[in-house]
Amino acid sequence: MKLFVGLGNPGAKYAGNRHNIGFMALDRIADEHGFGSWQTKFQGQICQGRLGDEKVALLKPMTFMNLSGQAVGEAMRFYQLTPSDLVVFHDELDLAPGKLRLKQGGGHAGHNGLRSLHAHIGPDYARVRLGIGHPGHKDRVAPYVLSDFAKSDQQWLDDLMRGIADGAEALAKGDGARFSNAVALRAAPSRKPSPPAPKPAKPAPAPSETTQQDDPRSPLQKLMDKFR
Repeated sequence: MKLFVGLGNPGAKYAGNRHNIGFMALDRIADEHGFGSWQTKFQGQICQGRLGDEKVALLKPMTFMNLSGQAVGEAMRFYQLTPSDLVVFHDELDLAPGKLRLKQGGGHAGHNGLRSLHAHIGPDYARVRLGIGHPGHKDRVAPYVLSDFAKSDQQWLDDLMRGIADGAEALAKGDGARFSNAVALRAAPSRKPSPPAPKPAKPAPAPSETTQQDDPRSPLQKLMDKFR
């Protein structure tokens, strides 16, 4: 069994925030792959389903971001999972909006949700880093991540979510390359080259030229034929 965790904050107030992109990813996977209904359990919202041959549980901690590890740790103990069974979806300031990168293990880079996970289960879990861009200065980070995505972000955000849903089965199987490729195809769909423009047709010769070149009669014969 695999456990996919999306990081975010609970409640309608935060639903559209950049910080909640992890929740959004899980919602799209659940919708596109026909997962069961969300239930309240493990200090969070959880639902289950299958991605290919893999049984997968989706968990959205309802503890607020900086206590996410409590919910994740509780779920992992219940299902007897190890960090190798866990994939965490979270917002990433250091990636451009719409970019996605996979990472196995490593530090938390100051992310409060990851910091809490490290404290409860250690660092050896997979992460799906979802780029939201950086506001430009560290003093603007908090209001930035706790603000909703702009209308201008909706196209790339929807492409990213669809790509995640497309590649979710590969991710559950541990095929990171195939998962990333599915996202890339949505983010930058291939375009068929336009057919070459037809070559302009050569102009037909003027009637006088045709007559002069193709008519073997002499001028006198032409005149006599005219009055016959």
